[in-house]
Amino acid sequence: MKKNAALGVIALLCASAAHAQSSVTLYGRVDAGIEYMNGVPAGPTANGAATHETSRFRAESGDWGTSLWGLKGTEDLGGGYAAVFHLEGAFNTMTGAGSSDGLFDRYATVGLSSQRFGTLLLGRELFIANGVWDFDPFGQSNWSSASLVRGRNWLHSSNTISYQTPNLAGFDAFGQYALSNATNWNGNGTTPQGRWAGLQLTYTSAHVQARAIYDEIRDAQNGLLDDPFTASREYTAAVNVFFGAFKLQAAYQAIRTSGAPATTGVSPTSLDHEWGGVTWEITPAAAVIAAVYHVNANKGAGNATLYTVGGTYNLSKRTLLDFQIATVQNSSTANFALNANSAGDTVATDNPLVGHSQSGVYAGIQHAF
Repeated sequence: MKKNAALGVIALLCASAAHAQSSVTLYGRVDAGIEYMNGVPAGPTANGAATHETSRFRAESGDWGTSLWGLKGTEDLGGGYAAVFHLEGAFNTMTGAGSSDGLFDRYATVGLSSQRFGTLLLGRELFIANGVWDFDPFGQSNWSSASLVRGRNWLHSSNTISYQTPNLAGFDAFGQYALSNATNWNGNGTTPQGRWAGLQLTYTSAHVQARAIYDEIRDAQNGLLDDPFTASREYTAAVNVFFGAFKLQAAYQAIRTSGAPATTGVSPTSLDHEWGGVTWEITPAAAVIAAVYHVNANKGAGNATLYTVGGTYNLSKRTLLDFQIATVQNSSTANFALNANSAGDTVATDNPLVGHSQSGVYAGIQHAF
């Protein structure tokens, strides 16, 4: 009897161990290159405003894609459920320094996942506005869909609850809700972040992929929607079309405040942002990309167009060479830059002089592990 009981306990423990199987994956990406740019502001006055422009060469990390490393893990809980976690942080390849936002500035999440019911996560994530990545011909490189909205498309959100549905007949949905953690629900200046939220709906088939995104970012200081670049609502419609060796991509974004006066130094209250591009896979190893991005701001803030071509050559499945040539042409009242800089006309912002253009060339190497 005792022997049978012992065997039963061993069998139970083995079954529990099978259900508790877990795995952890270490991964990362290292990106570095050399960049040349003209139309760079220089010669600050006493208040920091630029007086003329110059050009420069510099070593760059992450121009083609953020250098990062991370850990992903899953534990089988049985019954089709799993516990999951995701940790990911960015770093500068040229200096070795990590992000000023912390060790895991991109992802720090834990949650539950089910093939039947979807995935629920809590923690820090890339904000839902990053969902344009799949529809940006340059994959949110430094000179692409974030440039003309001054980085609004690649923010990270803390205090986040997110839910991803399973795919149903080609459709899936993703939602995020980020608490302000302030005594005022939307934010009142007592915490670093206001309330952020968004919803994304995607349809995917063999030849077409389409996505709609709504999101809003509340000003941490007052809970308002008072700056199109940092505190606003965004409506996005995007599409990918695949045929043969070509991929066509296009998107439109309407970015709106609630009509409140813009913050100091930022005049527009709305932006219309659109882009289109094509990727040609010449061979399984080589691809060429061309794209145009355009923004129009109201209240006399002007408009700008970013023209760019580039490409990649895969030396292996994990290592590629990349290049990009780009120019941004501003109207007489605008000073958008190639990089996703903050608004302003000081040397520190790195924006060109108002009404001037800025151009650049980048070449680099990227390795994934």
